[in-house]
Amino acid sequence: MADLQKNVQAAIDELVESGAERGVQVAVYRRGELLVDAVAGVADPATGRPFTSDTPVYVTSTGKGVIAAVVHVLAERGVLDYDAPISSYWPEFGARGKDRATVRHALTHTVGVPGVPVDTTPEDLADWDRMCAAVAAAEPWWEPGTAMGYHPQTFIFILGETVRRATGKSVSQVLHEEVAGPLGLSGELFFAVPPAELPRLAVIEDAQPPMEMPAEMLAQIPFFRVVHGCTAAPLKAMPDAAYSNRPDILTSDSGATMTARALARVYDALMNGLISAGRLREVTSAAVSGMDEVNGTPATWGLGYTLGFPQALGSPTVFGMAGSGGTAAFADTATGIAVGVTKNRASLGDFSTVERVARIVADA
Repeated sequence: MADLQKNVQAAIDELVESGAERGVQVAVYRRGELLVDAVAGVADPATGRPFTSDTPVYVTSTGKGVIAAVVHVLAERGVLDYDAPISSYWPEFGARGKDRATVRHALTHTVGVPGVPVDTTPEDLADWDRMCAAVAAAEPWWEPGTAMGYHPQTFIFILGETVRRATGKSVSQVLHEEVAGPLGLSGELFFAVPPAELPRLAVIEDAQPPMEMPAEMLAQIPFFRVVHGCTAAPLKAMPDAAYSNRPDILTSDSGATMTARALARVYDALMNGLISAGRLREVTSAAVSGMDEVNGTPATWGLGYTLGFPQALGSPTVFGMAGSGGTAAFADTATGIAVGVTKNRASLGDFSTVERVARIVADA
């Protein structure tokens, strides 16, 4: 596997030297062994501070796979039940016809609350209690369990508040106690980043030229559809560089800031004892499949993870999550390989770096 480290390092060096990326981390684990720990580029373009393997990166929705891991660990211990109504832990969530929405519905993006109020600001998203109150009061877009649609902003609040109500602890504390601490990742795996750790973080920058879409095009994309006064993508709080570098976002439980090494280690642990083999089979089996009502594309979900991404691995046994800025973490239950890819140039919706790494891994 020495060639795998060499080949991944050469690929990310080329990406940085060509100007396609500013800084990149890649980690690969297999059965507890770190096979690849590659890093290239700079973490802060203004100062030239180098990217290192322990530089945490704001990873947007890639963090959804980690909150799902927290839920699965709690389910393993009997603290949470996939088929229990969310309102049995969080009574306020049962408002407006959501009383039958379950933890399983939340994990499979079928709970029916993908959107937040259209005037939601970054300040709102950094205020955990305010956002949880808004989500609890929301009218579902569909009856829970009857349709599937990606929950971009609300996923962390629905599951994170369920964790908080079930345990009496914030999701950040539970992450530390149940996952990061036991795996030796306390300095590399965060929801709410401690303020003292902020100087260590990678600085996110926008890809150039920035992606721009006219209003008429936005109106045709389901992701930007307004339903019951809510939209899946609040235009005042898109995850661009300005948003991703905000201290209030980074230090709130709504954020996800992690190293590639930590992400890969969590996925490796899921396959090797963090949860039982039977639960792993359930988590990584297709739970729902069909047309996504928010993204407008076909999708297949396990419990908290999309199945079959990245396509470069060409395997239905792959499960993982990707973030809008081009980061991702995934694993293959057939090969035992777990991969984390982070970077600080937010190329919205462009996963070419992830796919390139996945092809190298597939060829190893």
